[in-house]
Amino acid sequence: MRYYAGLDVSMKETFICILDEEGQEVYESHTYTDPKHIYDEFLKSGYELEKVGLESGSLSSYLTKGLQALGCKATCIDARKMAAILSVTVNKTDRNDARGIADAMRCHHYKEVHLRDSQDDAVGILLKSRSTLVSNRGLLKNTVRGHLKNYGIRLGTVSHKQFSITVRSYYPKLLQEAVQGIEGLLKSYESLSKEIEKMEKPLKKICKQDKETQLLMTVPGVGMIVALTFKADLGDPTRFQKSSSVGAYYGMTPRQYSSGETVRQGRISRCGAKEVRTLLTEAAITLLTRTKSWSSLKVWGLKLMKKHGLKKAAMAVGRKLAVILHRMLLTGESFKYGKFEAKAAA
Repeated sequence: MRYYAGLDVSMKETFICILDEEGQEVYESHTYTDPKHIYDEFLKSGYELEKVGLESGSLSSYLTKGLQALGCKATCIDARKMAAILSVTVNKTDRNDARGIADAMRCHHYKEVHLRDSQDDAVGILLKSRSTLVSNRGLLKNTVRGHLKNYGIRLGTVSHKQFSITVRSYYPKLLQEAVQGIEGLLKSYESLSKEIEKMEKPLKKICKQDKETQLLMTVPGVGMIVALTFKADLGDPTRFQKSSSVGAYYGMTPRQYSSGETVRQGRISRCGAKEVRTLLTEAAITLLTRTKSWSSLKVWGLKLMKKHGLKKAAMAVGRKLAVILHRMLLTGESFKYGKFEAKAAA
């Protein structure tokens, strides 16, 4: 007899349900959310588990890796698909959710979620921390610009290093109270800029030591942040059988609806990591508008831009970039600019 377990995880408690291969409940419990406590409950039940499933979430990586280290066949499953399955339950409780997850594991009606290794997780945390600081710095910068407009002062394009100097040059035109408020924002702005510079130093060091990141940076428009973010989020590239699946994985392909004679194609699905999708789109814009080198990809993107506009062309080129970057990681070959005809056509 085979047995399957489902875990409904919350911050404090985790509900456990174990089913046999016929779908009969044989054990039910709840315990503190920790791999050791959950594993002790499995031992207390006395059943040898074929599969253990838990939904993807903030604690899923910690719990899955912890249970696997203890010898459990733990699997992290897609929470979106599981939510659709559990939505048919009349009464939604933690107990019923744990049973539904166990039943999905028994019927193999789930989608496994890839868990990154510890190194990729660490690099991802560093990149996301930098992104948060950059976002807050931009918020402070725009707030200062808005306050200066009350005095008719409209700042043009100013670099990050010159921003504080430029703003302080207008202090004689402001009232003392306004100066005190803006000075506090500028000090926070300068502090964030210093922290961003500190975070970029280890990123540059990782980039110099990682040959795969340097390989990805041979693509026009792809810089250090884009290459590191893509590589850290993707993890093991061999888990994709086709490179074309990577574009869909990051939600850069249109949704499709087909029923009978009705066939509709909607907007992009926006699945996967939003930050990776945003960076790929920005890299595509850089490729189309700023890079001077010509390539078959740029020629194709410029034709789309002329026909459909920059936004749609950038999304399409960004999807192509995701496919190309994945293929480069698999083959180890640098970016191919294309034949001479690409430049001639441009």
